[in-house]
Amino acid sequence: MTGGCGRTYRVDPRLDLAACNALTQSAAGLLVPRTALQGIAPAGAVSAERSVDIDVTAPAAGACPETWQVGARLTPVSGQTTGAVGLDGTAANTWVPVTGAQLVLPEAGVYEVIADVQGSIGGTSSFSNAIIDARIFNVTAGAAVPTAERRVILFTDQSTEGVTRGIQANASAAALYQVAGPAAIRVEASWRTDAGTTSGKAVWAHNFRFKKISD
Repeated sequence: MTGGCGRTYRVDPRLDLAACNALTQSAAGLLVPRTALQGIAPAGAVSAERSVDIDVTAPAAGACPETWQVGARLTPVSGQTTGAVGLDGTAANTWVPVTGAQLVLPEAGVYEVIADVQGSIGGTSSFSNAIIDARIFNVTAGAAVPTAERRVILFTDQSTEGVTRGIQANASAAALYQVAGPAAIRVEASWRTDAGTTSGKAVWAHNFRFKKISD
């Protein structure tokens, strides 16, 4: 700056040394911190708990002002599988795992879990009230998934001896299910009759799947 009598004075900037001051005094002058935002590539993650991808578009080189564009995309984890099991050699009123129909919920959160199940039952001897049920079971916790048990078949009567009769039917076992950490889940099935002999009992999990809907 210019002072009286034509003199020129140099005024050095004063820097408040308080801990909350983000500026730094160097020999060449003040250093001003700069923040550069960085997004996560599609299908990428910074931790196992992340379920939203953040997209960041940087400004053009030399742009003034620098305008950053920030957006978010929901990218829930998901999975699916299939399986089948025969029930003729199993005891009545016993839950049997459907072979191949097991998945792992990979992280804590709320999931939509669905099993599209088909069952078949029949026989040549008289029987009544032949039933096949299905459910989703948390193997890790050792407990059934609440509200996910379904009746697949109720075949009420087959009273003609020596005549082969049977039925196939479908059901969807589904629930919104919250877990505190990774958990293995599977489809299970059971059968029973009030009287008589059945055969051809089997269950297929045509599409057993999960999709995370929230943390």
